[in-house]
Amino acid sequence: MRMIMFFLVGLLVHVIFFISIFDIYFTSPLVHGMAPQVSPLPPPASRLLLVVADGLRADSLYKPDANGSTRAPYLRSVMEETGSWGVSHTRVPTESRPGHVALIAGFYEDVSAVAKGWKENPVEFDSVFNESRHTWCWGSPDILPMFAKGASGDHVYTYTYPAEREDFASTDASRLDTWVFDEVKSFLQSARVNSSLMSSLQKDQNVFFLHLLGIDTNGHAHRPMSQEYLENIRLVDSGVKELVSMVEDLFGNDGRTAYVFTSDHGMTNWGSHGAGHPSETLTPLLVWGAGVHTAQRVTEPQKYSDGYLQEWQLEGLRRVDVNQADIAPLMSSLIGVPIPLNSVGVLPLQYLNNSDQFKAESMYSNAIQILEQFKVKMAQKKETTLSFLFTPYQLLTESRQAEFINKARVLIQLEEYEEAISLCRSLIGHALEGLSYYHTYDRFFLGCSVVLGFTGWTSYVVLVILKTHAKSQTEMQRATLLIGMFLIIQRSPVTYYIYCLLPVPVWYSVLKDCYCVCLPQVLSFFYRAMLTVGLAVLSLWPLLSGLYSKAKFRSVSWVLCCLFLATFPMMPVVGREANIHIVTCAGVLSLFISTFYLWLARKRTTLHLTDRYLLIFQVTNVSVCAYVPTSTHSSLQLKQGLPLLNQMISWTTLGSSLFVPLLSSTRLFHRLLKIVRSEALFPPVLSWLMFVWINIEQEAMLSQGISGRQELSTLDFSENIDITKIRQLKLDDIRRSYFFVSFSLVTLFDPASVYCFLTVFNPFIMGGLMMWKVIIPFIIVMCTFETIQVSTQLSSRSLFLIVLVISDLMALHFFFLVQDYGSWLDIGTSISHYVIVMSMTIFLMLLSLMTHILTSGRVSLWRTRKMHFP
Repeated sequence: MRMIMFFLVGLLVHVIFFISIFDIYFTSPLVHGMAPQVSPLPPPASRLLLVVADGLRADSLYKPDANGSTRAPYLRSVMEETGSWGVSHTRVPTESRPGHVALIAGFYEDVSAVAKGWKENPVEFDSVFNESRHTWCWGSPDILPMFAKGASGDHVYTYTYPAEREDFASTDASRLDTWVFDEVKSFLQSARVNSSLMSSLQKDQNVFFLHLLGIDTNGHAHRPMSQEYLENIRLVDSGVKELVSMVEDLFGNDGRTAYVFTSDHGMTNWGSHGAGHPSETLTPLLVWGAGVHTAQRVTEPQKYSDGYLQEWQLEGLRRVDVNQADIAPLMSSLIGVPIPLNSVGVLPLQYLNNSDQFKAESMYSNAIQILEQFKVKMAQKKETTLSFLFTPYQLLTESRQAEFINKARVLIQLEEYEEAISLCRSLIGHALEGLSYYHTYDRFFLGCSVVLGFTGWTSYVVLVILKTHAKSQTEMQRATLLIGMFLIIQRSPVTYYIYCLLPVPVWYSVLKDCYCVCLPQVLSFFYRAMLTVGLAVLSLWPLLSGLYSKAKFRSVSWVLCCLFLATFPMMPVVGREANIHIVTCAGVLSLFISTFYLWLARKRTTLHLTDRYLLIFQVTNVSVCAYVPTSTHSSLQLKQGLPLLNQMISWTTLGSSLFVPLLSSTRLFHRLLKIVRSEALFPPVLSWLMFVWINIEQEAMLSQGISGRQELSTLDFSENIDITKIRQLKLDDIRRSYFFVSFSLVTLFDPASVYCFLTVFNPFIMGGLMMWKVIIPFIIVMCTFETIQVSTQLSSRSLFLIVLVISDLMALHFFFLVQDYGSWLDIGTSISHYVIVMSMTIFLMLLSLMTHILTSGRVSLWRTRKMHFP
């Protein structure tokens, strides 16, 4: 009972540590209660048409094809004649939900929204749509509803297609975009015969939003260099051209319509997005129509040194790059609505073709809008902090704020517009820095608390291990505590404290050595080659420990397995093309290994009839699992969709994988072979190494002269371990725990395998399937670790606690490496490392229970006669 309570408390502690990183680094930056800000001058446009081509890369639109012709002739003509263009720089995570929030609301997504699949923000926010008079939206059901739900009133109208149409196995995903264009055309045509609708359209501050998902879907299914992806760009270009013509005709070419064409994120060459590669963060931006500069020719070299201007053959046209959040204040200024209250975007004046006064007033409104957020943030922090402990942001105190505002107003009244704009930019910079200052105000305090919690928990676990395997030192601990209290009460001299504090640097050295032990595992998160080096070093263990001379065959197997497994971390993590032949070979290899071992085991122990049936079922199942990916891949390549039979087999196999092992014998290797079923080459190799590890540990025990060693073939998971035979902890057990952590870090999976289960976009199910595939190697290693615990006659708690200490030391190391500065890729990577290690620790605690059930539990579906060997 005490052990169960210990694990529950440990699980709770680690969940708190896991959540802490989000409270420290990922609390929502949004505040409420600000007053809306808008320029007092009339806007240049009455309406805005926003087109977002989901997943469109900047180079895919701008770069001419091999023949030198453009894929989007109409949009190219806009760039060369009637509009302004540039690159919109997105931020990590480059997903559809955060990208649209940045475009339309002007702030960068709260990461906690990932828990809702990027479909819904846990915090309400303002947007251009909310500030508009009317907004009509057409597109995906994953994007549009979130803006309608957060809008005040009933003025955001959404028209979406069924979610089932978002199928990665679709014959042609461009039909999603065709549906949007057809619906918009039908809407505009109906306005000619619907007087009330036409009356609403004639009003100012209206927005039309088209979300085009076809390019993104084709990129995922066929890659961005495919013909499907490139042809979809042509379709979007012709659709935009036709739509602009219809809009201009409907409003009598009044010159009061502004157009914005952009993308929410890009895509890598292998069809993924979410990280910070330039192909994902660089998106196109084209703006034309009312209030926008026409194409501006330049003869001098432009400031951009990335080489894209030459590659895209656009050196002669002025390029204006923006941050993605800057587009929201640009759209607000064009139609004269307040900038979204939570926007952190800075108005890109280079796109505006208007008077200097309009630009100055618009920039002033932008500055005041961001300053309002700063004031609310400061007031909130001031309310929750003791007055004598509160430290205000010195560059923007209340007196400095008033000085900035008054000076800017005076400069505008004196028509010193350039100076006023420069001052407003400076105010925006200070306000954004101040927002960051107050947002991270408590970070140091919280960080110290978490570090103290980490060190306290780790120290407690070490004490539990020592108490289990060492003599009690309670009296010495009491004496130390009494001496410390005595020093404080007696107000002892400074030298006394020096003597008492001397252990601090000593313990620091101890912890430093502990970090050195974990250093290879830590480095493996930054350099996957370290896993290869680590496995190569582990392969030398039998040679260095002297086991080679006593068990040559097993030692050679260990070396070969480690070296073979060491090749996997060197393989590319992403960007790999599917190799179905390897999957087939893996299935054949799994069948051969299972059949060969069971043929040998049959000579030692007789298989029960139930186990024979289960063996036949498993052999058949592995054969089918090797065939299903091949069949599914072929069907998707031919654009025939996901076969229903393959889908049923995939889900049935997934469901039975947890239940079938419980029907088999609890004899050691019989049960392990039922647990391990694979559909790729990596799991069989890992399983082979785990099999060798179990056997070679037996040889290690023999070489150490440990008594009570049993034959592996006679061990049974379901038998209770004799407490009198549980031995004391040895140094070799720390080595076993270290091996376990090292093997747990070697994972490899291909997200494309989820297409065997479903092809319609569903972030939760797809994410769950990929997570399950990541857990599979953990289960294999955990079951092996459980086996070693049984065979070495050591308390499972002791081994697991050693693993827990090593994992916590790694997590504490990564906690110090978390950063919120530098590139967004660096920030995201540093935080993901901590999350992965903490997730691994929590998973290990949960999987320890799961593997105990998988190895020791048994379910009997029918009565059998009593036998000596069940």
